Amino acid sequence: ASRNKHDRLIKPKRFHPSHHRSSWQKLSKMGKGGDNQMARGEQSSTLLKSRSELDVQHVMELTAIEPDRPESKSAPAESPTLLREREEKMKEEPKFHWDHSGNPHDRRRAEVLKAHPEVKTLFGIDRMTKYKVAATIFFQVFSIHLLKGAPWYTWAFCCYTICGLINHMVSLSLHEISHNLAFKKVWHNRLLGIISNLTMGIPAFSSFKRYHMEHHRYQGEVGVDPDLPLNFEGWFFSTPAKKALWVFLQPAFYALRPMLTNPKPPGKWEFINISFALTFDGAILYFFGLPGILYLLLGTLLGLGLHPMSGHFLSEHMVMCEGQETFCYYGPLNWLGYNVGYHIEHHDFAYIPVKNLPQVRVMAPEYYDTLGHYHSFLKVLYDFIFDEKLSPYSRTKRVLAENSEIKDLRARGGLIK
Repeated sequence: ASRNKHDRLIKPKRFHPSHHRSSWQKLSKMGKGGDNQMARGEQSSTLLKSRSELDVQHVMELTAIEPDRPESKSAPAESPTLLREREEKMKEEPKFHWDHSGNPHDRRRAEVLKAHPEVKTLFGIDRMTKYKVAATIFFQVFSIHLLKGAPWYTWAFCCYTICGLINHMVSLSLHEISHNLAFKKVWHNRLLGIISNLTMGIPAFSSFKRYHMEHHRYQGEVGVDPDLPLNFEGWFFSTPAKKALWVFLQPAFYALRPMLTNPKPPGKWEFINISFALTFDGAILYFFGLPGILYLLLGTLLGLGLHPMSGHFLSEHMVMCEGQETFCYYGPLNWLGYNVGYHIEHHDFAYIPVKNLPQVRVMAPEYYDTLGHYHSFLKVLYDFIFDEKLSPYSRTKRVLAENSEIKDLRARGGLIK
């Protein structure tokens, strides 16, 4: 990973676990899950002012993901139950990186806003997202039309290169829309996400949104963050060939792992998502036959697997160098990938649309320029596969919540439904 001229990482200031645990205390006071029942209570005036144009549902959802926390002078001692459960989990998976000082993005977010309040001018929505979605759907359907009757090798080449790239871009549009950054109203974003999901051939948006919100709020939390590899993955995918296979199978792990670590009952939006996807797939099958639907499905699997764009799956949270658990990619593929490479900035400010994320680094360079980052997704893939120090174990895990708290969160269906 690239460093600045001083060749070092910023060492984060001590962030007390109570700051993170306060979010669980808030959750315990909440009613049943749902977008319109998130984190009730007073918000800071500065943050509310920047969100004033958003609907109440939207503000509550944002607050559930990134709660405003006052600084605490004294923190209560961690319970014996938490300490015991933490020790047990660490013993079960000793090869992962472990850090219990809290989510580093919470600390940096507060520091950046204090030092650079002008960052709040970047909050809002991107009105161009819906047009990008429409253009993507048209392009994919038109590609299927052009490939009718094409030789198999032409079809296969286009499936990997064109469809794989476009459907990977679609998956990143789902990421942007899941944060309610396309419209002011939450249900408008949900509907656009389901529509954008169509060309992937697999219903994914509604479930992704639910899990992704918890990934942000509880990054690295064992039993909650769905993005964490299983112990089996680190043990088995340990050689270059096996690690390449692991990258190739990323779509399967991304879809199936949460069902094992943090299962959720499907809600109404999942069923709406499924009905839209089946209708669209049926139309493609009717007008273009089996090659048409296979083009979309295989394009999704290939594009999210061993593909140059998939470097971001690794660069985002793989511990490429000690002391840093989130990384950025500052390269040209950000133009095609909804600026997904600005991942530290995104986790610090998930309510800033991707078009404005580069400006965060410009406004607050002292917080971002000295952090490790990449300029090539291919370099990320190469390093992960061939560097023996890197494996699925190269992730940071933490235990800041008792099992009873996690169970209570699951019983409510998670942060949102």
